Amino acid sequence: MVSLSTPICDFGWKAPDFDLPGTDGRRHSLASARGPNGLLLMFICNHCPYVKAVLERIVRDCRELGAHGIGAIAIMSNDPTDYPEDSWDNMVALARRMDFPFPYVLDGTQAVAKAYGAVCTPDFFGFNAQLALQYRGRLDASRKESVPAARRELFDAMLQVAQTGQGPREQVPSMGCSIKWKE
Repeated sequence: MVSLSTPICDFGWKAPDFDLPGTDGRRHSLASARGPNGLLLMFICNHCPYVKAVLERIVRDCRELGAHGIGAIAIMSNDPTDYPEDSWDNMVALARRMDFPFPYVLDGTQAVAKAYGAVCTPDFFGFNAQLALQYRGRLDASRKESVPAARRELFDAMLQVAQTGQGPREQVPSMGCSIKWKE
């Protein structure tokens, strides 16, 4: 498992569209996932200890952000060949068990991860209402273990995006396991 950090935010970069199957049996796109005030797009997976450490807080924050007009979607782009925990069936089970308030979709070709320049799980992309990138940072100070009472960096940034259309200029990169690319 390789630990990587995300690049700094490229403010204003436009979100590429996609059409991916969701664990809910429907197809999801940029248009279907966005909220009136923006979109939080996340690359996650089932097996990554970094994701596991923060998944309950991701679910909590996405529920709360929805009330502020921020849509959310989680994309799984890993090749599950060597990581069976990331299989489709396990994605469906995780989404149900955690009662995800967002679509959990499969990027089986990995084309969406490549289009976004995703490098790790979790990798967060926060877009404003015009789908211009405003946040490419971490959820909070947690890594592979939870940090009690950590400041909600992603949540605060996306609230700011919902209210002003602009993300904070100071952002700390997310850190996580590398995307498991197909050979």
